[in-house]
Amino acid sequence: MENSARKWGTFAICTLLAIVPNIDLTALNQAIPHLSADLDPSATQILWIADAYGFALAGLLVTMGGVGDRIGHKKLLLIGTAVFAAASAVTAYAPSAELLIAARALLGVAGATLMPSCLSLIRRVFTDPKQRTMAVGVFSGTAGLAVGLGPVVSGALLDHFWWGSVFLINVPLMAVALVAGALVLPGAHRSAASGRMDLPSVPLSIVGVLGLVYAVKEAAAHGVDEPRVPVAAVLGAAALLAFVVRQHGVAEPLIDIGLFRVRAFSGSVVTNMFAMFALVAQSLIFSLLFQLALGWAPLRAGLAGLPGALGAMVGGAALAPPLISLLGRARSVAIGMAVSACAFASFLTIGLHTSYLAMVPMILVSGIGMGLALTVTSDTVLASVPRERSGAASAISETATELGGALGMAILGSVLNAVYRDALDLPAGVPAPAAAAARDSLTGAVQAATALPGHLGGQVVDAARVAFVDGMHAALLCSAGLAGLVAVFALVTLRDVPKVIEDVPEPAEAPVHEWKK
Repeated sequence: MENSARKWGTFAICTLLAIVPNIDLTALNQAIPHLSADLDPSATQILWIADAYGFALAGLLVTMGGVGDRIGHKKLLLIGTAVFAAASAVTAYAPSAELLIAARALLGVAGATLMPSCLSLIRRVFTDPKQRTMAVGVFSGTAGLAVGLGPVVSGALLDHFWWGSVFLINVPLMAVALVAGALVLPGAHRSAASGRMDLPSVPLSIVGVLGLVYAVKEAAAHGVDEPRVPVAAVLGAAALLAFVVRQHGVAEPLIDIGLFRVRAFSGSVVTNMFAMFALVAQSLIFSLLFQLALGWAPLRAGLAGLPGALGAMVGGAALAPPLISLLGRARSVAIGMAVSACAFASFLTIGLHTSYLAMVPMILVSGIGMGLALTVTSDTVLASVPRERSGAASAISETATELGGALGMAILGSVLNAVYRDALDLPAGVPAPAAAAARDSLTGAVQAATALPGHLGGQVVDAARVAFVDGMHAALLCSAGLAGLVAVFALVTLRDVPKVIEDVPEPAEAPVHEWKK
């Protein structure tokens, strides 16, 4: 009974710790206009306020996964929770843009400790495969739900309080998680990766991941011709290559490259990355569709996206465990991605006059498919490595997911913008500056229209909305095709992965590359 209470208590704490940072991630978007009026940041500072958290998170996931495997994930989780609470308080009361950027970066550092540690602890307490898959599904679905709740929560707070309340609400929640975690989470256990951390590997992994993520983001924002894009890409690729070479040559690597020789692990990580590539288009495009093309308020737009997150929870928690038992892991992932591909293709029927009720089934089904696929692959990542290496394994998977999301934003966003510009048919008489702004994006068209005479401005907005729908359809068609390819990829790479992966601890004397597949 005590073990059962500890197991579900651990799950509840980890789920809470998945909710808070993910709400924080999207809540910032609504707070920016309010904090801009208070702190008067420059355009560059606004970008760094938005990006500092994500950059710090992505760059440190691998490092924090390795730290957790060495010092224990309970200890790392409690440290990260305390730092997250403190950084949230500093963020809420930041008197300047510079301090706000620093606080957001510190939040990212703390956030990088949470996801690998939570997944590792879930892996440790849920020894039954079906229960573990269900737990991973609810955990992942809750995290997705929290992303959708971000605009809802922040909208409600900003209606009554100052912008800092969006961040200050994290403090009591994290305090509860800290106290409960100290009492409930399972204590330290002997780790196979208990040696001294290879410190030179840390900056190599950070520069490698951040170089690639930064290059992708800058290419999406300013185009590949921007000089800093190839510089960042080459620097990131070189650092990652040096990192991989070093992992082969040191006695205690930050991560054991032998992980990638395990078919279940490597296939699941790559599947996760490209699935996120396809998925990210939906959240980005529907946010723009609801708020800019349809003119909905952020609160309404945030609520409109919730069926997808609820569907993901259903697909992960309710469908994944029985389908793994019935069909196996490869077919379960393939079915999830195929369902998502069909849902993405159905989005091509959505136009400016489509009712929201007609959209709900499509959004729900796409969430179910993605939730099913990503739960099975995430569970496979955890199950295919010894518990002692689960932190590093989770961190690698999360890093791949971050990279896949960044690539999806960049490439599918570029497809949308290219088709939008080609399809835009502006009325006669639009001044050149307004026409240039309208051709840049739907956002630019809406802003430019405010400075034009009423009738002409309305025509510009209408033309931009029609062109946006064309671009949206093109990007979603690419997502559907990619999801279909990922389904085939999963069938091939995961075909030999058993339904039930035996939980065999890593022998103390055996390096990772000697594990059996």
